[in-house]
Parts: sequence; structure tokens; C-alpha cells
Amino acid sequence: MAGRLKARITHLEMTERPAARIAMPHGQRVALMRAREMPVSFYRYLYREVGKPHHWMLRRETPDDELLGIIRSSETQIEVLYVDGCPAGFCELDLSQKPDQAEILYFGLMPEFQGRGLAKFFLSEGIHAAWDHDPAKVTIHTNTLDSPRALQLYQRMGFAPFGFDEEDVEPWN
Repeated sequence: MAGRLKARITHLEMTERPAARIAMPHGQRVALMRAREMPVSFYRYLYREVGKPHHWMLRRETPDDELLGIIRSSETQIEVLYVDGCPAGFCELDLSQKPDQAEILYFGLMPEFQGRGLAKFFLSEGIHAAWDHDPAKVTIHTNTLDSPRALQLYQRMGFAPFGFDEEDVEPWN
């Protein structure tokens, strides 16, 4: 298909809760807050700012009313990372497959906040938030359009690959 990008997806899983959390980075004012009753406009802002460089597409065209139902569902949990009072990234959990698994559906930082030592801490918090729901395992997926460091980070945090796929992705212009 012309104009589309090819992405290799790596599916990863973690079958045991990590023994320890990663400490919050020093020297930055960092806050992590669970978003409750999130407005669609704020979700779209986070999704665009974090996902556009990586051509995320699942929720790009979702109608507002449908998206509102998803993000406010009891099967969705969204954590927002703030740095110096500004939104810096988000982590979205899909809990619809409990007790078999909890999925970290989205995880990422805005480009301005990458390279500051925040990702490892933030991912650790997302992993522990997923394990707080007592699933048999936690899953996450990445692809070749994500940060080149994403797969390495996920594996360092304890995720192991269990499958691969390919998909055509519509570029986000």
C-alpha cells in the first residue's frame, strides 16, 4: 500500500511482579496522577503529543463518544506523568482481560521529556499499577516505529518477547 509504513511488532509479557520499584529521578519536580473522568480533549492531546512521532493509530479516528466510553471505563486506567507542573506522558492500562492479563496498552513520554531519566521510573510505576490488579501476567507491545530504546527498556524491566507480527501503519502527518 502506497504511503503506508511497515512496522514489526514485538509482543512481550511479564509473569511475575518485580521485587522493587524504580526510584523517582532526582532534580526534577515529578508527579504521577491517576486520571479520573478525563476529558476527551485532554486524552487526545496526550495521545497526539506522545503518539504522533511513532504513528500510533488505534485511537486516532475514534469518535469522541466512543473514546469517552473507553477512557472512562472501569476496565481502563490512565496514569499521567507531570514534570514541573506540565503533562509529560501517559500510561494506559487495559484491564478487560483480567484475571488472565493486564495490558500496558499505551506508554510514552512527549519528546521534550525524553532523555531525562524519566522513562524507567514511569514504566516501573505503570508495571506496578498493572500488577495491583492481580493478573496472571502483564503484557506490552512495541514496534519498529516506537522509540528505538523502547524494546531494550521493556526487556531490562523484566518483559520477555513471546511473539511477533507485522502491520501496515498509516503515517501521522
